Amino acid sequence: MARIEIVNDGTVRECAEGANLLAELLRAGAFVDNPCNGTGVCGKCKVRIVDGEVSKVSATEQKLLSREELAQGIRLACMTCVSGDIQVELLQKERKHKVLTEGYVPEFARDEHDEGYGVAIDIGTTTVVTSLVELASGREITSASMINAQKHFGLDVLTRITYEYEHAEEGIEQLRCAIVDSVNDMLVQVCRDEGISTEEILEIDIAANCTMMHMLLGTDARSIGRSPYQPAFLGAQKRSAGEIGLRAGMDNSALVYCLPQVSAFIGADIVAGAYVCELEKQNGNVLFIDIGTNGEIVLSQKGRLLCCSCAAGPALEGMNISCGMRAAEGAIEDVKITEHGVEFTCIDGKEPVGICGSGILAVLKELIRTGLVRKNGAFVKKENIPEEDYRYPMIRMNGKKREFLICEAPELVVTQGDIRQVQLAKGAILSGFLALLNKAGIRMEELDKVMIAGQFGAHLPAESLTGTGILPKEVEDKIIYVGNSSKTGAYMTLLSEQVKEEMEGLAERMEYIELAETEDYEKLFAESMRFV
Repeated sequence: MARIEIVNDGTVRECAEGANLLAELLRAGAFVDNPCNGTGVCGKCKVRIVDGEVSKVSATEQKLLSREELAQGIRLACMTCVSGDIQVELLQKERKHKVLTEGYVPEFARDEHDEGYGVAIDIGTTTVVTSLVELASGREITSASMINAQKHFGLDVLTRITYEYEHAEEGIEQLRCAIVDSVNDMLVQVCRDEGISTEEILEIDIAANCTMMHMLLGTDARSIGRSPYQPAFLGAQKRSAGEIGLRAGMDNSALVYCLPQVSAFIGADIVAGAYVCELEKQNGNVLFIDIGTNGEIVLSQKGRLLCCSCAAGPALEGMNISCGMRAAEGAIEDVKITEHGVEFTCIDGKEPVGICGSGILAVLKELIRTGLVRKNGAFVKKENIPEEDYRYPMIRMNGKKREFLICEAPELVVTQGDIRQVQLAKGAILSGFLALLNKAGIRMEELDKVMIAGQFGAHLPAESLTGTGILPKEVEDKIIYVGNSSKTGAYMTLLSEQVKEEMEGLAERMEYIELAETEDYEKLFAESMRFV
């Protein structure tokens, strides 16, 4: 056996010699940023080996770590195996994150309640939001939010499904426990805030994407990750809190209602959004988009609902980006390129430590506007910029590769690889947008509204969406932000049996379109990759 001591807090864990360091640190509950789930792609799970023997430096580490870092004992936890007793220093800390909790709420008929409390929850791939509701008045009295604890197992749903493939029943249980424990912590927090007991909670209503819903209920999600992508269930689910492992209600008897879904990739969060935005009641042509690691799109053609999902990847949330991070304090969220240099603002006015999704889009918009990035996504050649041009020092050479320097201390750059990551996300979302219009026979100018929902979309100004071409320029003045419509949908079902019935019927009527099977989709995707 080997012994791992985390010097930051003195935590000690025993493990077998040869064990993977990242896996052991995660089992110990340590925070290690791990966007790629230990595949050695992102290079973000850096730790410092203070003392002891570990495996030799891998070729991956030689590529992703600098000579200075290696000389200091810094290693990638996912590429490091424990050879004996070691002391390890964690180099990252969790930061306060900016999480969207509010959203538009339409008028609806509430049931009558004399007493008690309910909880509405939105479980996203990245964030979880919980609201405590007084059932008699319908008032949301407090809320809590957090980053989804399943982040340790990967940043997107497919990476987490892969974890289930690799670890079978153990992996399914680990993912279930991660989210159940988090929800229980949030239930305790919101009840403590109001001085009530979790026993007073009568019902919990949950909206989530299809994979998150399976993992919450401890249901094998692996079938979602392979053809024909068939979930174990799509309809609304009812459980007692105790069946899931949630601590709510007398003897954990609170009802848990999980909202209905459409397909493996159009989950309850999108059904909730379609209901909240009353898409089925629209007289014109309305597009609804929830932008995240997946881009889910619903087109209402005078009440007929077509929907699709496109794998945008985590780049738009700051991941798979060289200096990327989530929307937390110290993240650059807006950038301007001026003749006097690069100007930027950070979340909460803190000193910069990285760049989040809204920041990377703002940078790209400016790079395109100033001509530093061409329509094909490539940086212009530095030799083609006159030395007296204000833009000249902004592009620098890193060997033979060009990169854009945002700031020098700390050194934060945007690389060609970063642009390609955003370009892939842009191509996915825009091609889904256009494919639905084509399927419905609607021209761009016939769109009346574009509704943007979700955590990420709320932080994006219209000019960033259209300036990078994620959405066409023609819709810039038609964009409406609706906030966290997923949680709002859970709030509405919590307070109304009629809403539950109507939402279940809506899910059955939504028509799912598989993009890969639409005519000339590969050509449409390639065209959508180009910047405007």
